[in-house]
Amino acid sequence: MKNKLLIYQIFTRLFGNTQSHCIPWGTKEQNGVGKFDDISTTALESIKNLGVTHIWYTGVLHHALIGDYTAQGISNDHPDVVKGRAGSPYAIRDYYNVNPDLANNPDKRLDEFRELIKRTHDCGLKVIIDIVPNHVARNYKSISKKQGIIDFGQEDNSYFEYMRNNDFYYIPGKQYQNPDWIDGYSPLGGNTEANLKPYHEYPAKWTGNGSREAKPHPHDWYETVKINYGIRPDGSKDFPILPESYRNLDHTEHCKFWENRDLPSSWKKWFQIADFWLSLGVDGFRYDMAELVPVEFWSYLNSNIKNKKPDSLLIAEVYQPDQFDNYIQLGKMDLLYDKVDMYDTLKGIIQNQKSCNDIFPVTERYYNYSDRLLHFLENHDEQRIASPEFAGDPFLALPAMVLSTTIDKGAVLIYFGQETGEKATDNPGFGSASRTSIFDYTSVPSHQRWMNFGKFDGGLLEENEKDLRQYYSQLMNFVLNSEALTGPFYDLHRHNAWNTKNYPGNKIYSFARWSGNEKLLVLCNFDQNIRASFQFSIYSGLIELWELQTGKFAFKNLFDDRVSFLVVEQDRAYIDITIDPLESLILQIQ
Repeated sequence: MKNKLLIYQIFTRLFGNTQSHCIPWGTKEQNGVGKFDDISTTALESIKNLGVTHIWYTGVLHHALIGDYTAQGISNDHPDVVKGRAGSPYAIRDYYNVNPDLANNPDKRLDEFRELIKRTHDCGLKVIIDIVPNHVARNYKSISKKQGIIDFGQEDNSYFEYMRNNDFYYIPGKQYQNPDWIDGYSPLGGNTEANLKPYHEYPAKWTGNGSREAKPHPHDWYETVKINYGIRPDGSKDFPILPESYRNLDHTEHCKFWENRDLPSSWKKWFQIADFWLSLGVDGFRYDMAELVPVEFWSYLNSNIKNKKPDSLLIAEVYQPDQFDNYIQLGKMDLLYDKVDMYDTLKGIIQNQKSCNDIFPVTERYYNYSDRLLHFLENHDEQRIASPEFAGDPFLALPAMVLSTTIDKGAVLIYFGQETGEKATDNPGFGSASRTSIFDYTSVPSHQRWMNFGKFDGGLLEENEKDLRQYYSQLMNFVLNSEALTGPFYDLHRHNAWNTKNYPGNKIYSFARWSGNEKLLVLCNFDQNIRASFQFSIYSGLIELWELQTGKFAFKNLFDDRVSFLVVEQDRAYIDITIDPLESLILQIQ
């Protein structure tokens, strides 16, 4: 059997930070910063014991930040084009090295990350890092690239808005200007150290989100510049078009198609970057805003990656479900974000804005590639479940967690601190409450209690936090080892919503999963108050698929070992169910 993939996302800068008293806009000296070394073997073993297969180290690449590393030959970044003080991890300024903040010895920062990769592998875990293909920091300049590597923009002709082999788009004759700041914002929170001459860029470049204004809006990605992939300003493509017949061909054939083709220079630079990190031991990539990059490029890059490392894991942040086929079939992605449909639906149910009846249409839409979806309830972009802005209580999301981990063959993502109920209530500076800030030096209180000053034993957790983490651990380990969860899905919700007395179809969702050796019934109750009892009907079609004869079959619940009996008669099959508020049942045939 092929196990489901369970990915644990670590925001590396914050993971090992023990400083709990943080001030808004504080420096790393004031607020603390985690290091690669903080992610010890003990930490990794504790994470693996959750049932994890992969770790996504977020924010490890050298990105723009406010800090003095001139001793390492790194020029200072300008506060005008840095979000926060710690900087956005998605404004990369050197793709051939890592964030010096994360190293005990900044001169040896790449070696320290290489050691973390080895520790991770030694614990039986695989490593994922980000690649941000759509944009780079305005101050991009690699001082670490190998001899012969050409930087982004190094050979550009900036007199033209567009040239095929320019890496950036330009605004000839115009100088970059800062946005007109709004809502009281000023760089570094208005600290006097920000009183520098304005950032200078001439000619101005297109901004990362595609703004063609020399003076972008403050909501634009003004700290970044957009990469040119051979898309002309009018939107037409200036590169070979991948034939539709390649949808059903493997990466080897895609690789052959691009071999010896005349391609924009940026394409080749990205493969050099990916190749560099694969050579260091990285096992895969999470691609930021993949849908802003032409799918032909993904065919080129991913087929070449798979050609070098066939088992690499390639994850795309995509928010357009109607484009999923293109990114899987043509772009050769392994996993796609299931944000717009499943995440949004589950969040809506938790917030009493949607019904469980809204779930089945989602499963139906993606049935044919349910093994290519990445499910999550938290990540660095989304609100923390326990924040008042989302649910206010992490236990309210447990039915959604059970459902998203068991409903299909797709992978599952856990964001560090999710399993301990992190609330993210602070306003650390550029970031805001409800989301753990990726822009500031700050702390993650519930995670720190689990970390327990490097013991990683949960010794400081509150009792409810211990219970929550234990629930996640039990669930995730079951998911990791369940053969049934790699097999078919069968909806039981619609049949019971229409036919079963006392089955609250707006608050409960139910389905079956099975393999040759394991049969599961899953019921998730999203209601915070109602204990439901009903005679749960099993559709005859499922009984036939399971090859059950008339009789009585014992099913044991994963979470409390209580036994229920499925009764199969000639004309019907049923099981008496009682399910408490916010309870999930994973019933396994004995």
